[in-house]
Amino acid sequence: MKEAIKKIAERIEKNFDRIETEEATKNAFIMPFIQMLGYDIFDPEEVIPEFIADIGIKKGEKVDYAIFHDGKPAILIECKSCCTELCVDNESQLFRYFHATKAKFGVLTNGIVYKFFTDLEEPNKMDTKPFLEINLRELDKIDYNELAKFSKDNFNEQNIRDRAAVLKCATSIRNVLKEELSNPSEEFIRLIFKKMDCGGNFFTEKVKEKITPLVKSAIETVINDKVKSHLNNALNTTEAKSEEIAAVTAAQQEDAENEIVTTQEEIDAYNIIRAILCQDVPVDEIVMRDAKSYCAILYHDNNRKPLCRLYFNNLNRKSVVFFDGEAEERISIQSAMDLYNYSSRLRHTLAKYCDKNTQQ
Repeated sequence: MKEAIKKIAERIEKNFDRIETEEATKNAFIMPFIQMLGYDIFDPEEVIPEFIADIGIKKGEKVDYAIFHDGKPAILIECKSCCTELCVDNESQLFRYFHATKAKFGVLTNGIVYKFFTDLEEPNKMDTKPFLEINLRELDKIDYNELAKFSKDNFNEQNIRDRAAVLKCATSIRNVLKEELSNPSEEFIRLIFKKMDCGGNFFTEKVKEKITPLVKSAIETVINDKVKSHLNNALNTTEAKSEEIAAVTAAQQEDAENEIVTTQEEIDAYNIIRAILCQDVPVDEIVMRDAKSYCAILYHDNNRKPLCRLYFNNLNRKSVVFFDGEAEERISIQSAMDLYNYSSRLRHTLAKYCDKNTQQ
């Protein structure tokens, strides 16, 4: 699925300026997406384009695609041009179709953004907010596990609805926290005041005016301190590791029989990779092991858990091998700084090894 989505995303970047209509968007971007989920877009038992969804006395209303399971519509897909921003008007159109059919899931898309809806708030009435949203221009933010639940092989209506309720709740929690952290409510200020050891006994309007800016300032300080501490830990460990690597390199150069030379650019690349992954694991778990033909970056210093391989010996043709797919892939780069463009691939590879550790 990741590789298929990556190819669709590449197609979007390559052809976006050429696609100007809804029909072209369907053919170029949306139909491949439906195929990626495992459905045969040419089999009317699985996918019906222009599916009729009569609404009351209004006949002949059609939704762009209906995906069928067990002989009945399960997913409705309303499409817009890739040049169109998805908005409330688009959602209201899908809302009407949803109400007129037995489908339990609605998808609104412009071929780039996909919004997934269901009826958690009221039966047979589409929710006003999606429980899942993906953007094919932000591959590192896609929740592939949730998206996979909509594939032909994995589809289970009740399981998706149960998970949708959890996702919607989690999204609401995040939104509340974001709002409270950026613009604290009176209830939040009262909670802080109540727990303060110097707050006093009465929460008055004067007290509110006094401590509200202090709470906002304190929130910013706590967040900044947390980020700063995280970065300092990563930088300090990286600096110590760099000195260690430099010492090893010096020892290697003194050994006439040892042909392995760790270059400064390999060290720079190693530090960049550690900086990318420091938000996921402690940086000392990311290890560099140099060899004659390439420099390996490993998780837990384990040859069976390569994060990538650096081929920097040829100064004119540098390349990196990634291991996030079923097969390794070698990509040419200009400099170590280009590794930042592949942050999501490095993080996906690391996540794969971390998941295995969890299962074990």
